[in-house]
Amino acid sequence: MTPIDAVPEPQVKALIAAAGIPVPRGRTAPGAQGLARAAAGLSAPLVLKAHGPGIVHKSEHGAVVLGLDGPAAVVGAAERMGAALAGRGLVPAGFLVEEQVGPGVELIVGAVRDASFGPVLLVGLGGIWAEVLDDTTLRLCPIDRDDAEAMLGDLRGAALLNGARGAPPVDREALADLLVAVGGPGGVVERLGPVLGQFELNPVIAGPGGAVAADARLIPAEGTRAPAVLPVPGREVRAGAERRSAPGPEPTTASGAPRGPEPLAAPETDFGPLFAPRGVAVVGASARRPGFGNMLLGQYRAAGFPGTLLAVHPEATEVDGVPAVPSLRAAAGRVDYALVALPAAACADAVREADGIPFVQVVSGGFAESGPEGADLERGLLAAARGVGTRLLGPNCMGVYSPAGGQTFLGGPAAEPGRIALLSQSGGLAGEVVWVGERRGLRFSQVATLGNSADVSPAELVRHLDADPATGVLGLYLEDPRDGRALFEALRAARGRLPTVVLAGGRSAQGRRAAASHTGGMVADDRVWRALARQCGTGLVHGQDALIGALDFLELHAGRRIVGGGPGVLVVGPSGGAGVLAADAFDAAGMRLDPPGERARAALRALGLGAGAPLGNPLEVPVGPRGDPRLLARAAEAVALEHGVPDVVAHINVQSFAAYAEAAAPGATATPGAAEGGPREAAADDPAFARLPDHVGALAALQAALPGTRVTLVLRNSECGPPELADRLRASARTAGIPVYTSMEAAASAVAAGKAALSVDDRAG
Repeated sequence: MTPIDAVPEPQVKALIAAAGIPVPRGRTAPGAQGLARAAAGLSAPLVLKAHGPGIVHKSEHGAVVLGLDGPAAVVGAAERMGAALAGRGLVPAGFLVEEQVGPGVELIVGAVRDASFGPVLLVGLGGIWAEVLDDTTLRLCPIDRDDAEAMLGDLRGAALLNGARGAPPVDREALADLLVAVGGPGGVVERLGPVLGQFELNPVIAGPGGAVAADARLIPAEGTRAPAVLPVPGREVRAGAERRSAPGPEPTTASGAPRGPEPLAAPETDFGPLFAPRGVAVVGASARRPGFGNMLLGQYRAAGFPGTLLAVHPEATEVDGVPAVPSLRAAAGRVDYALVALPAAACADAVREADGIPFVQVVSGGFAESGPEGADLERGLLAAARGVGTRLLGPNCMGVYSPAGGQTFLGGPAAEPGRIALLSQSGGLAGEVVWVGERRGLRFSQVATLGNSADVSPAELVRHLDADPATGVLGLYLEDPRDGRALFEALRAARGRLPTVVLAGGRSAQGRRAAASHTGGMVADDRVWRALARQCGTGLVHGQDALIGALDFLELHAGRRIVGGGPGVLVVGPSGGAGVLAADAFDAAGMRLDPPGERARAALRALGLGAGAPLGNPLEVPVGPRGDPRLLARAAEAVALEHGVPDVVAHINVQSFAAYAEAAAPGATATPGAAEGGPREAAADDPAFARLPDHVGALAALQAALPGTRVTLVLRNSECGPPELADRLRASARTAGIPVYTSMEAAASAVAAGKAALSVDDRAG
């Protein structure tokens, strides 16, 4: 195995010292005999380190010794170290002797160039224990001072920075300065530019007198070498990143497959015709053996597409009752959008016929997602699109859905247009989100499936939707965003205008070179997505149902952007056990359940509460077929008015209404087992449920009365009631602007994502 080409530590220390990062005082020597002179004048205790090819993790190779008391001890340690390294087949290129940094809190500060998102900064507690403790946080570069301070606050061990067990607090200002010097504007990361592969300060030792980088590592990106001097932004580089002849690694997708062509030099595009085309042509529908192309034609016919619909067939004059033309060239001037459903090898030829058609979507798979041969086909496909000036969606995707514009990849007529947009790299998942979402009452404006995103990228469409007055909420499902840096910039620009929630697919490991640094190994997961969400003010969810739930919350509450809303939530409803589990769910989602204040408790006692249960948060309020349907809302209002709680989550146990139905219905005959909570058959108009709509109505009045509070409803155990009842209650609540969920976990996920996406701060655009 070829040794990893790490820059010698003395050179890295010189680079970062010139950038304003404190380093220990030290000197170098090429061999053991020169170390006595090098160590003279340095104050003990001293540290000795070896550097050279293959010596990346010094502690693993015995290439670092601490606590040496003078020059003689340094020379002796160097001789022993050299012999031990030789036994491992390693030859030091030289030695570095430094004054040992005093005790303090050890941290790791690192940066890597993510294949999609570009430079990423990491900070964690623990030094060599960072990976074991897994206490790290990320931000995409460049960071600002607020980001730096937030990163330190994100650490689970942040209390150590404030002093623990009698230790003095560290200088957090100096620590934040160091983070900005690495990852901020004009910092080390920016100065390294394309040279950055992996950069790491590990450990940084922080104490009351400042923060010092005790160790530094730089592994240049493939095909580059480190500069002799870090360039200053805006000035000419004196010894910068020089390309070597060795090619870089083949880009890959999140699954490890070849990434295919990068969507570079794409022209500025008006995406309006994509979502509202004057005509659509389908390539691949058969006049003899119906296949996928025929299904696409059928979908447009079933949806009642208002424009020109054409089939492309070399011989037929019509296919499935749709007029046919021999090629896409013959359809130019009549259609704005073409769908290609042919074998992968034939798709590029079809696209070359699309001159004059603004958009072509390749439905077919078998491209970069399938391996190297498919990646070559994808390059040819993109070249064909560029050659005729058309924009390419996909390949390997389903289509576009826009009820107002007649676009569809779903069967049957389109629903009413709404204000939710969705961009998805999975066509199947997009279809499920639309189908299930519309079943729950959500309404969509523009949906695009992107597949491999060989040309049109998620970032481009985010910018389009951010400027679209018909779109008020955006959902994203992404696996490989292709140009993650552009996506980051587009989402950051949309912050404060377009509430967004992201569902991210899995990420792969960074490979052998990334594993050479602690930082690289710790970035290779979804922490980079969490960083993007924090910096762009987007919600981040895990799972399809959570994405639908967050879109529901955002659609209904997008108009209530609560300044300084914070993480506070009031949970109110029946059953102490359910309240305890609710507290767990909302705490796990990062929210805070503060107890009511004295004024609120007095108001709650005036409502008759507090005799049998404590007045806390979650707040226990009796809700049932015999209870006052206004009590739940009045209790929530009493707390919200005192504290300005940004979110109220009310929950109702539908099972309790079913179980005690006969007791609530005068003259009714009891169903055996019902009083004990056994199963029963019921209809939506059963007297058992007669008062449930009144509870929803009271919550609707609460939402109207508290414009500074978002109300959410959880119908627990809704399967104990008839399905039409849940539909009726959901529809009634949505009319009042209240999203409805069937579990506390679903509600907690949606509220957390909504808080992130609807937050208002001074960086909102």
